[in-house]
Amino acid sequence: MASPRNDGGFLTQEQREKLRIAVQNAETLSLTSPRSPTGTTTSALLQQYELHQQQVRAAAAAARGGGGGGGGGAGARHARRSHSGKAVKLKKDGAGGKGTWGRLIDADTATFLDRNDPNYDSDEEPYELIEAPATTPLEDYKKSLVTIIEEYFSTGDVKQTGSDLKELGYDDFHRYFVKKLVSMAMDRHDKEKEMVSVLLSSLYGDGLSSTQIKLGFVMLLQAVDDLAVDIPDAVDVLALFIARAVVDDILPPAFLNKAKGSLTESSKGLQVLQIAAKSYLSAPHHAELLERRWGGSTHITVEEVKRRITDLLKEYIKNGDTAEACRCIRELAVPFFHHEVVKRAVTLGMESPAAETLIVKLLKEASEEGLISSSQMVKGFSRIVESLDDLSLDIPSAKSQFQTLVSKAVSEGWLDSSYESSGANGSVQDDDHEKLRRYKKEAVSMIHEYFLSDDIPELIRTLKELGLPEYNPVFIKKLITIAMDRKNREKEMASVLLSSLSMELFSSEDIVKGYIMLLESAEDTALDILDASDELGLFLARAVIDDVLAPLNLDEIGSILPPKCSGAETLNMARSLASARHAGERLLRCWGGGTGWAVEDAKDKITKLLEEYESGGDVGEACKCIREMGMPFFNHEVVKKALVMAMEKKKECMLALLHECFGEGIITINQMTKGFSRVRDGLDDLALDIPDAREKFLSYVEHGKKNGWLVPSFGVAAST
Repeated sequence: MASPRNDGGFLTQEQREKLRIAVQNAETLSLTSPRSPTGTTTSALLQQYELHQQQVRAAAAAARGGGGGGGGGAGARHARRSHSGKAVKLKKDGAGGKGTWGRLIDADTATFLDRNDPNYDSDEEPYELIEAPATTPLEDYKKSLVTIIEEYFSTGDVKQTGSDLKELGYDDFHRYFVKKLVSMAMDRHDKEKEMVSVLLSSLYGDGLSSTQIKLGFVMLLQAVDDLAVDIPDAVDVLALFIARAVVDDILPPAFLNKAKGSLTESSKGLQVLQIAAKSYLSAPHHAELLERRWGGSTHITVEEVKRRITDLLKEYIKNGDTAEACRCIRELAVPFFHHEVVKRAVTLGMESPAAETLIVKLLKEASEEGLISSSQMVKGFSRIVESLDDLSLDIPSAKSQFQTLVSKAVSEGWLDSSYESSGANGSVQDDDHEKLRRYKKEAVSMIHEYFLSDDIPELIRTLKELGLPEYNPVFIKKLITIAMDRKNREKEMASVLLSSLSMELFSSEDIVKGYIMLLESAEDTALDILDASDELGLFLARAVIDDVLAPLNLDEIGSILPPKCSGAETLNMARSLASARHAGERLLRCWGGGTGWAVEDAKDKITKLLEEYESGGDVGEACKCIREMGMPFFNHEVVKKALVMAMEKKKECMLALLHECFGEGIITINQMTKGFSRVRDGLDDLALDIPDAREKFLSYVEHGKKNGWLVPSFGVAAST
């Protein structure tokens, strides 16, 4: 018999003995009479039996409890006895001893879970560490952008979006925000497109730097080929975004030219820039049209904007809260109209001297924050100059107050110093201002008339009659500025006129001063004329080729300009153009005459015209045909071919034609000089076919000087 165990399966020897006695007593009681011989009653025996049973159960319970009640159970937990009565050490769990079957369910220490078991619980699986792929800060940044942009499209909360962007950090990554923002809006409705333009304008300078905005748009231009796969009108939409950014003053106009350098020749980005410049930014009233292209965010008229500007300025004068006033100006979302803020603020300051200090503080703060750009500030002050006479009727001291304000603004740095040096000081002087205003008005009228009539002698005569040579640089500035905003024909006519003026009326100093004024205002001119920098560079280089300016004059101009200004870059470009190989021929054709003809076509037409005239044509008809060609800048070719034909065929009628053309002003003295110079330079080649070419040319030169076609100093020796 196996030794008793302490887990309740068996009893100890002592417990067994008590149980045996109890059973025997119970059997004896079942065989005796109700009254035992000893006199013990049956009920007493039963009570004794019950007492024994309780003791047995208590002992068994103590054995099962494993020592929970103390006593002998505690010893039975650690040892058992064999058949020989020796103590045997038990296993820890008390199962699986020698000669036994072990426990009912015996589990190995090396257990495993069966996933097919209906009772399988995945939580019982041991934890396994899985290596997660590492992410870069840029990847984390990009993942967050979509949520921010989608939330903005839902709420339209510019302030919250700006706050979320700042919380992301990584200011150097904001170019990706610009790219993602615009690319997501391109495939959405006009509402979202307008929201994006408003957001970029609002965050400019307050969360988004100008550099990051530029880089973002460059990335969009580089990616437009891929965007066009999913968005058919991607080119046109991106052109609108860029044009709108220029109007909102968050992209400079020069961006359109500079961005070309980062694009390949086959990129659709070049097409985007061309559409933005030619279709959107060159249209009349383009600023207002672009503001309303997608429905606009405000739908307010110009008069409504003016009313709001007046209200916010009056409110500012009452409370003096500069930060609140700047916020209100920014929320107007009309950066292209900030010159109106400047004009009205200065006017209010002159009307109420007590408010002048507050007005100066507001304009200075707005300038330092980049809220009002330098060009808008200058434009606002210039508008006040134009209305000073009217203001003086209501404010007698308006001119002196304005002069004081200009000096203070320039000294404190929130008004460009070029404004003061370009005539603002003199503009407040009654006589000088009136004289300059009248001259400018007359100059503009003369220039417009010249572009219609092409009559250089008449223009020179009118300038002489004005008798204001001190304003000759102003005329040059007006002439080239007006021409830059017109077609190639007018640009060529301006160069031809300038060449004539340099020979007959304007000094070299006048021309140098005129170009300095143009270069100093190049940045402001670029706001209205997108390619002003390139066009001005061509005018400068052409002036060198036409001997209007000497190459040394470019160095003189460069020494006056600030080294890193926009005008200095234009001057460097002009130097490169003028010093390039075959620069003369290229620059003489740089505007193509505005007719669309190729140079060879023009030459062929001139040859046929002269041949027809030589064969018996009418001089009046020939002059009419030359004028109708519409290429006055190329009339030196007429002179050259007429002289050569006169040499070859000994036809004096060609000189008669030149005489008539010069008398009617069709061929200017400048074009006549160029034509004679070209023949002079080719005399050696002509002498191979016409032996007496040099003698004939000398007689033609004398004839030309006698009739005023050429200046007396014209030399007959070939130029080196």
